[in-house]
Amino acid sequence: MYEKITPPSTGAKITFKNSEPSVPDNPIIPFIRGDGTGIDIWPAAQKVFDAAVDVAYKGKRKISWFKVYAGDEACELYGTYQYLPQDTLTAIQEYGVAIKGPLTTPVGGGIRSLNVALRQIFDLYACVRPCRYYAGTPSPHKSPEKLDVIVYRENTEDIYLGIEWKQGSEIGDRLISFLNKELIPATPEHGKKQIPLDSGIGIKPISKTGSQRLVRRAIKHALQLPKHKQMVTLVHKGNIMKYTEGAFRDWGYELATSEFRASCITERESWILSNKEKNPNLTAEENARMVDPGFDALTAEKKEQIVKEVETVLNSIWSTHGNGKWKDKVMVNDRIADSIFQQIQTRPDEYSILATMNLNGDYLSDAAAAIVGGLGMGPGANIGDECAVFEATHGTAPKHAGLDRINPGSVILSGVMMLEYLGWQEAADLIKKGLGDAIANRQVTYDLARLMEPPVEPLKCSEFAEAIIKHFS
Repeated sequence: MYEKITPPSTGAKITFKNSEPSVPDNPIIPFIRGDGTGIDIWPAAQKVFDAAVDVAYKGKRKISWFKVYAGDEACELYGTYQYLPQDTLTAIQEYGVAIKGPLTTPVGGGIRSLNVALRQIFDLYACVRPCRYYAGTPSPHKSPEKLDVIVYRENTEDIYLGIEWKQGSEIGDRLISFLNKELIPATPEHGKKQIPLDSGIGIKPISKTGSQRLVRRAIKHALQLPKHKQMVTLVHKGNIMKYTEGAFRDWGYELATSEFRASCITERESWILSNKEKNPNLTAEENARMVDPGFDALTAEKKEQIVKEVETVLNSIWSTHGNGKWKDKVMVNDRIADSIFQQIQTRPDEYSILATMNLNGDYLSDAAAAIVGGLGMGPGANIGDECAVFEATHGTAPKHAGLDRINPGSVILSGVMMLEYLGWQEAADLIKKGLGDAIANRQVTYDLARLMEPPVEPLKCSEFAEAIIKHFS
């Protein structure tokens, strides 16, 4: 089955049923060390994982690690341009759950990004990025502790699908001509718009299936959180891109109010119910006027639509969600993408799970990570229905490779996410405690040490791992 690697002689496979993992006590988990600083951060992280599992379960559970290859390290073993060998793909497919360090973006070989390739090959449609603050971590923000969000980023669509044509290419020119002469004039809402002839062209597909399966995972996650954190915010730019980003929002609401009707309430529905609770004698039109402050300036047709919306909500869910019962449901709302960027800084404690598309999620997850200490403290996971790959979210930083100085926090916290995904919460909690206590005691690597006031002597990468383990007890 494998050309150059051999699975561990002990351990068992993780299997999947109804999109959920069934985990043995001794799972075999493939790992990719990573390029650049992966040579330092992976050994440190693995030491922390093994120690946490040992302390938490006293030998009753153990991970059997299976080394597989990707990136530059794979080329050394498999040959030039073999950045993602079949051995590695077979191992991830067979064992279901994997973890990796940072990977080089190939210069040649036909793969634009190894990370994107893995997501698309295994249909890892949900990129999950928690961003929370550990006390003592240097941050450019005044109150970073107020931010505790999880970004659910759709991982397989949007412009990251990579369907585009170079400016001046024959097919690109033909497509522009076809759009300008045939499709745009045939669509009245586009008026006399024309695409400049010297343009590059990219396609931005957003599907109902892709959108709803992401929102479904986000809502399921919200249901596992404490009551005050049970909120899913659909982040979009639907005011401009109505049929892609606006559709993402609409499909998200549709899923929430159908598949999760008993568990969810939308923000507008909560306003309607709350208005009725405060004044039981309120008419539907009076309620509509309170829901939409610009009601009186609307056309008669639009007014009628909002009144009908109020009546529909009251008739359909008053008995199940009214009289304050909606306050115990998952709140689903939406925000414009540019607005949410400033709101996670000015009103961070108002948000919990942010569900969005690929490009928005890329920007937003990095911006949120910056508030709580940077990408060195940012974990990530790519999750599908029958596979999950956990990863460090930063780059390879090759100039620091082999110096035992880089922060392993990102891959360690990604391992925490992996342990939680396996259902091994006790081991995950030990690592979070150990890491938090190490930082609070100013035992940190150079990236954090240089930002602390007063400055502290930094720990090596390996020493930081040891400090985390010492703080388990």
